[in-house]
Amino acid sequence: MEKQKNQYVNRDISWLDFNARVLQEAADKTVPLIDRLRFVGIFSNNLDEFFKVRYAAIKRIAQAGKGGRSELGGIRAKDLLDDITKTVIKQQAESLKILGAIEKELKQENIFIINEEEVSNGQSEYIKDYFIQHVSPALVTIILNDVEELPILKDSAAYLAVKMVMKNEDKPTGISKFFRSVPNEKRYALIEIPRTIERFVVLPSEGNKKYIIILDDLIRHCMDSIFNIFNYESLSAHMVKITRDAQLDIDSDLSKSFIEKISSSVKGRREGEPVRFVYDKTIEKDTLKYLLDKMGIDDIDSLIPGGRYHNRRDYMGFPSLGRDELQYKTYPPLPIQGLSFQGSLFEKIATKDYLQFAPYHTFSYVVRFLREAALDPKVRSIKITIYRLAKISHVASSLINAVKNGKEVTVQIELQARFDEAANIKYAEQLQTEGIKLIFGVPGLKVHSKTCVVERLENKKIKRYGFISTGNFNESTAKIYTDYTLFTSNQEILKEVNRVFNFFEINYKVHRYKHLIVSPHYTRSTFYKLISNEMKKASQGEEGFIRIKVNSLSDYKMIDKLYEASRAGVKIQLIIRGICCLIPGVPGMSDNIEAISIVDKFLEHPRLFIFGNGTDSKVYIGSADLMTRNIDRRVEVTCPVYDENIKQELIDTFNIAWSDNVKARVFSAEQNNAYRKNELIKVRSQFATYDYYLERLSN
Repeated sequence: MEKQKNQYVNRDISWLDFNARVLQEAADKTVPLIDRLRFVGIFSNNLDEFFKVRYAAIKRIAQAGKGGRSELGGIRAKDLLDDITKTVIKQQAESLKILGAIEKELKQENIFIINEEEVSNGQSEYIKDYFIQHVSPALVTIILNDVEELPILKDSAAYLAVKMVMKNEDKPTGISKFFRSVPNEKRYALIEIPRTIERFVVLPSEGNKKYIIILDDLIRHCMDSIFNIFNYESLSAHMVKITRDAQLDIDSDLSKSFIEKISSSVKGRREGEPVRFVYDKTIEKDTLKYLLDKMGIDDIDSLIPGGRYHNRRDYMGFPSLGRDELQYKTYPPLPIQGLSFQGSLFEKIATKDYLQFAPYHTFSYVVRFLREAALDPKVRSIKITIYRLAKISHVASSLINAVKNGKEVTVQIELQARFDEAANIKYAEQLQTEGIKLIFGVPGLKVHSKTCVVERLENKKIKRYGFISTGNFNESTAKIYTDYTLFTSNQEILKEVNRVFNFFEINYKVHRYKHLIVSPHYTRSTFYKLISNEMKKASQGEEGFIRIKVNSLSDYKMIDKLYEASRAGVKIQLIIRGICCLIPGVPGMSDNIEAISIVDKFLEHPRLFIFGNGTDSKVYIGSADLMTRNIDRRVEVTCPVYDENIKQELIDTFNIAWSDNVKARVFSAEQNNAYRKNELIKVRSQFATYDYYLERLSN
């Protein structure tokens, strides 16, 4: 087939569409009020990361003088930067409207976010004392006129840009004589908003009314105590923020260890090129020009006029104020049917496979499995991949416990996990100190697989137990990310998981796999075969059926294969949370493809692949999205599910998600994030999934 003009959506524009869906949650009045504020924070945090990574990468292409058409789906890099900036300015304006509407509704609930001009006398005394005790010692204030070169501004830190217009005194007295100024002289300063202090300061209640002041405004209220040594006539302060390129430039020095190289690269981020400058749109023109000149911001950098407050990601931590009714109801995580914490997990897993679907199921099974392995005298070794760990990780402590009990523990830790590099370096050093064997992956490939294998001596023979997951082994994110974890003692599968660990150590040897689908060697070819098999069924008059649930679909070759399957008559259902470069429903190209995105209380994170319909269907879970990097440039593991009950469970949970007509948005050529609407019974899939597992427990 001849390629159509609009065959793909640009991946970066599609990502911005995803973030617009997050913003829709902030605008949705059916979402509890405080959680709507938190979605504003998620939207802002997502945008920060997008500029640090994607915008920075496109900017590098533009600065190199390359058009970038091949890498960017046919769009010139400079044109794409312009499109992104226009879209972001529009989204930022929308987010400010939504924030204003939420604040009005909070007032109706007797929750008041006040600024420095709305402070009462009683509140002023509290604020000034709070400032002296907590804020003032943490402030960093830079008088810009007094420095030849602007100090490096921290990435994503918020600053108050201060302009003072000085008085002219004939006979200055006291300390002001040391700061004598010419008439109408302008002095500029930057105040860094401390990250060590909560952004939202809860003031004493007045009756049933709750008052909150944002730290920025608390500082504004106390501005005179900061600059009282200056003889100024007027003073103004406006928020600014800079975002820097977060790409890691890895040192090629062979004398340095890999940890040293990554550590050095992470430190180098503080001097990364600026890629976005956000400023309060009411800032005076002369102040803005002074800052831009001082920072060397040029026309390639994205200048975003914003509101009074930046770093709205802090709204993710907005205080609950004891108002449970204004937040999502918490549902206690459920046990896995038939898998009790009483007795040995190994003994139960030896008889059958079990599926954990967090956060509907408790994540404690992963920790309990590792703790049992740490204590069990029969366990000889533990091997596990680590990508992102919780700040206080029971997974890490279980592994340390195991090595103290004489187990051989091997950890493949990915030091280049984006924005978790520093945390992973810290954990790597800690684990290494405790005697755990560390592997730092494969040169040129990130290790993104989520696997663990335990070797246990039973009847003088080694028997393996393990788990394969779609998500990170992180207790914190497991409360809000939906992910599958398969616990198994299938010896053939676990033998192949062991081969993956061998590949980490002996990179030149490429293993063959009968069961696992492993990137970078086999994922593309195996998925092509599975898709072709459904095409063959369709050509023979049978039903060809493909169901896929992933975070992102952006690999053009894989999209072309799905288009080919659609034209062959294969019915395809896609649930894509984030980037979707495929355009469904286009006559002659993708008639048989439907695609939706679900954004709700939890972050949809599983990777699930179902080929066929009925008893012969093939079902897989794994770590790989359908992006070029996951298919060709990472170590990923996708695992078949052989247990018929678990296969059906996975199909059931996919079908529940597919039936969502409350939080599902439809992908279309219009790219308008339209909610799926129909006359069927309302299904909110995340709540329906919890009910599904609750009902299973009662059967």
